[in-house]
Amino acid sequence: MSSKTVQRTVKLSYPIESAAVVRDDGAQVHVALETARGAVGVRAKVKDSGLFRDALLTTIGVRTSDLRYKSRDRSQYLAYLMKKGKSATKELWDAHKAFLDQSYADDKEKETTLDPVWTVHPDEVSLEVFSKDESAYARLSMSNELFEAREASHGSTFAELTPALAEGLERLRTYQSLSLEADTKAKRAPGDSPAKEARSIELSQQWLRGFLQVQSAATLPAAVAEFSAIDLYNLLFLLRTKKARKSPRALRFELVPGQAPRMIVEPWDIVLEGHAGPYQGKAPRVVRTFGRQRLMALSRLLPHARTVRVHLLGAGLPAFWVLDCGAVKLTLALTGWVDAGWASAATFDALVPGEGSEELTRKVADLVAKTGPQTLDALVASTSATVPQVRGATQWLCLHGEMLFDIGAGVYRPRSLFGEPVEDSLVRFSSERDEKAHRLLLEKNAVKLTKLHQIAGEGIEIQGDVDDRAAQRKVSPRFTIDIEGRVTGAWCGCPHYRRSAMREGPCEHMIALRLFYARQRAEEEALRQSPEGRKLIRAETRTLLRRDAQGQEAIYRVTLDEKLVRIEWAPKTTDTRRQQRMWFDSDREAREAYFSRLDALSAEGFIDAVDA
Repeated sequence: MSSKTVQRTVKLSYPIESAAVVRDDGAQVHVALETARGAVGVRAKVKDSGLFRDALLTTIGVRTSDLRYKSRDRSQYLAYLMKKGKSATKELWDAHKAFLDQSYADDKEKETTLDPVWTVHPDEVSLEVFSKDESAYARLSMSNELFEAREASHGSTFAELTPALAEGLERLRTYQSLSLEADTKAKRAPGDSPAKEARSIELSQQWLRGFLQVQSAATLPAAVAEFSAIDLYNLLFLLRTKKARKSPRALRFELVPGQAPRMIVEPWDIVLEGHAGPYQGKAPRVVRTFGRQRLMALSRLLPHARTVRVHLLGAGLPAFWVLDCGAVKLTLALTGWVDAGWASAATFDALVPGEGSEELTRKVADLVAKTGPQTLDALVASTSATVPQVRGATQWLCLHGEMLFDIGAGVYRPRSLFGEPVEDSLVRFSSERDEKAHRLLLEKNAVKLTKLHQIAGEGIEIQGDVDDRAAQRKVSPRFTIDIEGRVTGAWCGCPHYRRSAMREGPCEHMIALRLFYARQRAEEEALRQSPEGRKLIRAETRTLLRRDAQGQEAIYRVTLDEKLVRIEWAPKTTDTRRQQRMWFDSDREAREAYFSRLDALSAEGFIDAVDA
């Protein structure tokens, strides 16, 4: 793979320009669909025009959202300095203005993001979008209950959502009748805008990989918490009226079986109790998520929401918010907001399946294409394969754009992004350095973790040794992961870091060390759940917390250190802490007492705050 960004050229052609026409006798929504994918489309009358309008505008809002930092245009300030006779000259101002004009012109010429994906299923119509900052994915599904006199041709293609369409939808009123026409062969009526010329998109590898990795992440196991619409309203109201000026700016979920799920808004530790029933999971969990400001995109659809489900995959993985509005469901997937490049390297690597059966993969794809939406259990029964084998096949199909997992309904659906599987080179690695990092991990003893330092209130400092045999050098990268998941204080002795530091992103040695740490932590968590794995543990510390009816937290910190077991506890609102130390004659007795105390606290409703 070269050091240049891998791209895929996509040609798009639309018969007309998408628009919403509002007249006294009714309204019509015309959605232009790409013509090269065959006869795909739908025509119908919309029963609930208000729900359709707000759902489509919400989806368009997600697609146009961009919360990345934008530098200020200093042209006016330079002009002011020039007027005052300061050091800014007219030549400097003209050069700055010309640079901005050239930059904006290049941005307009180079289109690197794909148009929304429009899919017509036998039971619904769906629209998929990815935000400009590549941090939010939304899938809008409109069931047949929303339409009457529906005429459809099934398949997937691309849709053009123009500003004219959004402006027309804004003028739509609920008392007006509404019809939808989405077609690849629509004819222009008198007065309609002329057809656009076909255009080519140099689709960037980063955009495509992010879009498909989020799809693949939807298939992973998750803790599901259900909230009511008023719970989401309370959260959005709080985010609108309060602005956090210090870290951490997280949204923390506390899930205890049999109790109502809670959302804790940091840094104020404001507790929002759920009102949709108790958490149905089997084990208590604490999951911390970031990028909560993106939830404001759901404000418009909130009046139509009946229930809100949140699928929490864990630390560093996406969180899926599913708004059930009856005939309409909106799934909003929020990727790791902070340091997105690091999050993808550390966690999405686990989404890439190993070598699987090509025959089984094709069999699963054909089965879903012929019979329609299928659950994982149904696919296992139909193929007579094991669950891991079928999961690997479906994950490969999702990762290569041949299928999607409808997390709202819990079924797999056919959806071919390009009509053929996406090339493996576009989705396997995000860059040449990412590929090199995975190569280092495949070599035996090439990556070692040497030191872990827990820094109270800041995060964890990670140090390691990497033996880069291909480059014939050994380096010792180090970095700190703060409590918001950001990487600070990074350093490495390789030429890439010495040349550009972190301006061009982390080097392959840092990525390899981060991956190695994430894998080791996952293996340790899985191992400690077994009796054999517990026998290997000689020293560790776990923090558990419980919240009472008044919202007060009680925290226990239990430490195993060889033959010593130390317990510290106190309510979070007080500075007084109590401590108990117990010495045992052997490591085995200390280990048994340590895990017995953890099990007893868990039975009392305490949550292991490993992800908090």
